Amino acid sequence: MEFLKSAVASAMASGPPFPYYFGDRVDIDESIWTLHNGTRKDDGSNCSIFSFDITANNNKSRLPLAKNALKKLRTLRHPGVIKVLDTVETETYIYIATERLVPLRWHVRRKSLNPETVKWGLHGIARTLKFINADASSIHGSLKVGSIYTSESGEWKLGGFEVLSSVKDDESIIYTYGSLVPDSGRYSPPEVAQSGWDVIKKHPQSAVDAFNFGVLIYEVFNGDYSAGQAGQTKNIPPTMHTSYKRLCNANPKARSSIGNFLDQGNRHNAFFDTPLIKLTEGIDNLGVKSPEEREQFLDDLDQLTDDFPEDFFKMKILPELMKSVEFGGGGPKALGVVINISTKLSNEDFENRIIPFVVRMFANPDRAIRVCLLDHLSSMIDRLPQKIVNDKIFPHMVTGFTDLAPVVREQTLKSVLVIITKLTDRTINGDLLKQLAKTANDEQPGIRTNTTICLGKIAKNLGTSSRSKVLIAAFSRSLRDPFVHARNAALMALGATVDHFSGEDCAGKILPAICPLLLDKEKLIRDSANRTIDTYLQKIRKTASGMPDSVLPPPQAAGAAAPRMATPQASESSGWAGWAISSFTNKLSSAAGDMQTANGSSTNTPARVASPNLEAKRTSKVSASALHRQAVSSPPPESSRGTSPNPSVVAQEFFPEENADDGGDSWGDMGDMGDMDDDDGFTDAPSTKSQKAAPRASATPFDDGEPDFASWLAERSQKKPGAKPLPKGLSKSTSVVKKTATKPASKQVTAKKIDLKPKEADDDVDGWGDGW
Repeated sequence: MEFLKSAVASAMASGPPFPYYFGDRVDIDESIWTLHNGTRKDDGSNCSIFSFDITANNNKSRLPLAKNALKKLRTLRHPGVIKVLDTVETETYIYIATERLVPLRWHVRRKSLNPETVKWGLHGIARTLKFINADASSIHGSLKVGSIYTSESGEWKLGGFEVLSSVKDDESIIYTYGSLVPDSGRYSPPEVAQSGWDVIKKHPQSAVDAFNFGVLIYEVFNGDYSAGQAGQTKNIPPTMHTSYKRLCNANPKARSSIGNFLDQGNRHNAFFDTPLIKLTEGIDNLGVKSPEEREQFLDDLDQLTDDFPEDFFKMKILPELMKSVEFGGGGPKALGVVINISTKLSNEDFENRIIPFVVRMFANPDRAIRVCLLDHLSSMIDRLPQKIVNDKIFPHMVTGFTDLAPVVREQTLKSVLVIITKLTDRTINGDLLKQLAKTANDEQPGIRTNTTICLGKIAKNLGTSSRSKVLIAAFSRSLRDPFVHARNAALMALGATVDHFSGEDCAGKILPAICPLLLDKEKLIRDSANRTIDTYLQKIRKTASGMPDSVLPPPQAAGAAAPRMATPQASESSGWAGWAISSFTNKLSSAAGDMQTANGSSTNTPARVASPNLEAKRTSKVSASALHRQAVSSPPPESSRGTSPNPSVVAQEFFPEENADDGGDSWGDMGDMGDMDDDDGFTDAPSTKSQKAAPRASATPFDDGEPDFASWLAERSQKKPGAKPLPKGLSKSTSVVKKTATKPASKQVTAKKIDLKPKEADDDVDGWGDGW
């Protein structure tokens, strides 16, 4: 029970809960308040806390001043007045939580305010004081640099309401406690310094605040103020001198009111007629302005320079412009101002404020908004994360490649160079290449040209597996474009991307595509084609210099089987086909001596069998290949010595693998089939007459003792389908001498046709590769 009593007593002593944390103490001018930086407990947002300790020395006598300030801050609402968030009042302290503030004295001492910013601040304070004097019928009574603060947006906010009083109240606190305000003697008007605060009842209600405003003007331009300096024009802009002196007039009845001072400054070309002040007046109602007024406002906004407060643009102008673009019809011009302001933001502010806005704007279907975004994309791409660009911005940009408006397609195409570093390889080689394939066939020649240029510049970002195929297909198509600048762009792109192609592609695909342009109708294209060809010829020569002299195997040692085709020598290559004919002739001339049959006897004296039984026994031991070799190696008696070689033999020599089967070793050397001249040389070329003439059968029939080779062939061909087929060269189509002389051969053996035409490439020149 005692514990509960102590807990309740402690809670009552501590007062009501204050939902803010106290931070660092802020140094200010002599004041009844202590200023602290604070944070809100709920969301951690920034704030400032004015605290008044009632129990401190001399504070009990100033308690009416603290209570008056608390009351006026709660009830007085104006954009130029400090914004109150929460208050707590107990018997021991008073806490006032406000928006985050910085004393104006800090900026004045550091001299960080330029003249235009000072004018802008004075204009805001003058508007606030005009409202207090005229609309609220009150007197501030304590206007000075120490009673003014700057907000997070850079705006000047008015505080120091300790003696703010209504002139309609005869018991106002200013008459009784005015002298208790710190530094009141230094800032008091001459009449108050002489006769006390009661004298203000005899003069215009704006007289005290008008004089103090004149002192404020001197103080912000010079940094400090001493009694008697009011009215001096040191460092004050000349355009303000006359109106400023009227404020500091020693006669309170002759002083100009703050309202008059404000009106004079707002005149055309007067001291308050500046772009920054106009911006402040027009930003609050931007959404309800007419299109003409909005256009004029944005034009004035474009005239602003870097001298103006960045915080004001970030906290005040930027949110209003963003709302205008999204909901108020601000259009692309307002969007451009937003992006320009965003370049001055910190990375944290940019991430929290601008990135979500940009993503929403890319989803906007308005073409003017899209073009504006693409135009300004380069100024903010470095601060956009890759994931945001690849996953959220690029999917919306894709729609621009196929938009009906050519300007949208062109701007989208140009923006590829800006965002290419923020896209993944999958996106580049997939969706992006598909869209570029469409713009390459665009009806607008300028878009086709820009596509070629774009491909040349992003070539290094393409996948290595498909890069050359895509670029060759795209540039080859552009080389045939009827638009002269498209062809020129393709030639320049080829020259810039030569390092991405292999030597084989340069020689076999690119040079053949460029060569027709050497005779283009336009000199510009002819000159560019010559330069590009020179570049590729250097690439090809460099590649060829690193290639081996030959890929053929080295000659074999002595005693090994001779190769079918000899390596051509330099002396033998006198003609384009000289090496082939020379090789073949040397091969035939190397076969010296008489040809042998299967039984080892000479072909000049054919062996004759005495007994049919012995012949049958021998025939069974001899293979079909040997019989065929014996038959064709014995020339007919009437054959001429100068006949051309059998065409089938020539084909067998050049393509041995195509005319050989599994039993190729039993066929012997195919070069032995040819006839020899007297000097063992091969005829240069078969004559036309020899090719057309049918082979003649021998006029003398075989004797009874000679093997019946033709009958053996006939029986072999009539066997069952499952029988082993005849070896190649022994079919009926071969030129075999028949047994009967009265029936000549019905078919002529023709040489296999050798297709020397290069095989056409399978690559589709007009295709864009797998990704196109």
